[in-house]
Amino acid sequence: MVNRLVTESPPLDTNSTYCNLLQCSHFADTSIIAKKGDEAMGFVSGYLIPSKSCTLFVWQVVVSSAARGQGLALRMLRELLQQGQREEVRYLETTITADNAASWALFRKLAKKLNANLETSVGFDQDAHFQGKHATEQLVRIGPFS
Repeated sequence: MVNRLVTESPPLDTNSTYCNLLQCSHFADTSIIAKKGDEAMGFVSGYLIPSKSCTLFVWQVVVSSAARGQGLALRMLRELLQQGQREEVRYLETTITADNAASWALFRKLAKKLNANLETSVGFDQDAHFQGKHATEQLVRIGPFS
């Protein structure tokens, strides 16, 4: 279900089925899926950073083409942060390439809704980490929030 949703949403990086199964089982408390009937409409995968347990790292956000433009991604992120076990989370981090306008808009809107700072720095460099085969991923840090 998640694999198909991601595969049908280029240019997202596809993960193996095994990776998505781990996200949905081992990281179920820090991931969320939106469904309409039996159809996956959106998915956010994340995890608590082991060395920074107060930080939720959002790995991937995907919304089906049928559900885009309805604020689903923002609702999923806010719901994920409001879940019962999220009291300790004071920061959210993710990485975004410079040309991903939709993700920049989403996370800027989230920071505004949370009344929190949004800071950026280089997360993974195009040359140092990707041997020039992938654009630099900017690390986005939102917080603190309660």
